[in-house]
Amino acid sequence: MTSSPNQQIHTSKNLSVPLGTFFRRGEQWIWLTGATLALSLVLIAGLLFIIVLNGVGYFWPATLTMAEYRQGTEETTRTKILGVVMKHHELREGLPDGKGVRIVKQTQFKIGNRDLFGQDFAWYRDENLSNYSTPEDAVAVERMENGNFYGFLESVSEGDKVLARGPDAWKTMEEALKTTTALRKKLHHLEREDIGAVNREIKEQELEIKRIKRRIKNPEEREAAIARVKEVIARENVVFDGLKKKADQLRVEGSRFTAVFRTAGGQEKTLELINIVDAYRPNKMNLLEKGLFYVGHVWGFVFDEPRESNTEGGVFPAIFGTVMMTIIMSLVVTPFGVLAAFYLREYAKQGPLVRAVRIAINNLAGVPSIVFGVFGLGFFVYFVGGGIDSLFYPELAPTPVWGTGGILWASLTLALLTVPVVIVATEESIAAVPRGVREGSLALGASKFQTICNVVLPASVPGILTGVILAMARGAGEVAPLMITGVVKLAPELPFDGHFPFLHLDRKFMHLGFHIYDVGFQSPNVEAARPMVFTTTLLLIIIVVALNVAAIYLRDRIRKRYIQGAFA
Repeated sequence: MTSSPNQQIHTSKNLSVPLGTFFRRGEQWIWLTGATLALSLVLIAGLLFIIVLNGVGYFWPATLTMAEYRQGTEETTRTKILGVVMKHHELREGLPDGKGVRIVKQTQFKIGNRDLFGQDFAWYRDENLSNYSTPEDAVAVERMENGNFYGFLESVSEGDKVLARGPDAWKTMEEALKTTTALRKKLHHLEREDIGAVNREIKEQELEIKRIKRRIKNPEEREAAIARVKEVIARENVVFDGLKKKADQLRVEGSRFTAVFRTAGGQEKTLELINIVDAYRPNKMNLLEKGLFYVGHVWGFVFDEPRESNTEGGVFPAIFGTVMMTIIMSLVVTPFGVLAAFYLREYAKQGPLVRAVRIAINNLAGVPSIVFGVFGLGFFVYFVGGGIDSLFYPELAPTPVWGTGGILWASLTLALLTVPVVIVATEESIAAVPRGVREGSLALGASKFQTICNVVLPASVPGILTGVILAMARGAGEVAPLMITGVVKLAPELPFDGHFPFLHLDRKFMHLGFHIYDVGFQSPNVEAARPMVFTTTLLLIIIVVALNVAAIYLRDRIRKRYIQGAFA
């Protein structure tokens, strides 16, 4: 039987297939699946392209452009502006006679100098801009507060003594910045480590007084013990006062160096060099210098602490918190998920109850993550954590230790969130082990438990790790449950440090996902923080991919070892 051309469809082998046969074979679903996969890949690639495009160039030293801006219609009312050209925009506005519209082109400048102008960005009509230039002596200053400053260096002083003016001031300021940067780092270390250690010791001794009052009933013994503790506190207070004086001296020493800058409009601003993170002249830098600058600022972004409401500085605490939380979650969810799957597949009597349990597990995968967060808050934080506080930390009441959000409770909450993924993946992996392998082990005299441990489990490990990989990928990107179980905007102390017991699971932590939400939606200066959102998003993607690649590599190594052992 022959078919007309419009009733035939050509396959990849250039063979004509009747249309009815094409549909009966279900090939339309194959094509639809392939098209859907291709569309998904295109969407993912487009999303990554947008993130990379907006995030990668954040640390590149942009050219500073100076222009004259005419205010109003008077030619004499001109002022100079200096900043980074961000983007262009066309505005449609009506004509004065109301008989049409005209296109007005605008340019957005990042003008910085927030403390002088009250804003970081400003729009200007192109028709009012003229005399563009890129002066080589234009300076971009990264400050601890108030964002960047754009202008020109006038002079550098030490106290009342002017060290240099004009062209010679730049090298002088570079040398002075090295001194003030070292002082700032020394001051930061003194406040964070030395003074922080003394504060911890004083707080511990104050808690010891509360413990003594609760434990010792004899008044004389109680007062004597309290007196000994107060002597320790007095000695620590002496040490604290000495360190505080040393910190004040460092601040005074650092504030001696100042620099006078002039804006493009002629305003002068005096800055203390200890409050300057970096100063550079982008218009005078060559490609190599810009590349080194870029690498240095990427390094600082990864390993420094945030500042300016998380809109500037680094994100190391958030990176540390994200990785540590993901590792703790994986260590918890893996054994529970694997044990549950083995029980359901190998030991539980198959019937309506087990089928209901499997349905419940599958339904848990579709529960909104915020529901798990509420459960974690109620069960882990208030019930378990509150119980621990009442049993072991009564002297701290009403201040909670475990009865508040922390990285342990957040990790356990995400473990509950992702355990269905591990259970389902493990069950599928167990079911894929050939029945003959089990029967051979049992025939040789091994018990069921020995067969599971020595035969089924090793063969199932690659599939189990697949479930763990999926759980890590989901858990690392979750934000909603963390917002009520331990994540914070800024955590001054990491969950892991050099102080006993080293791993502080009760501490709150920072997370890259929440950092993105906070910077993108809670920042007081959204426009300035927008590049940080894309950069942090890109970093989170890289970390999740790195964790997954490490797990995939481990899975492949185990699979190869199992295959080699099976055929040895």
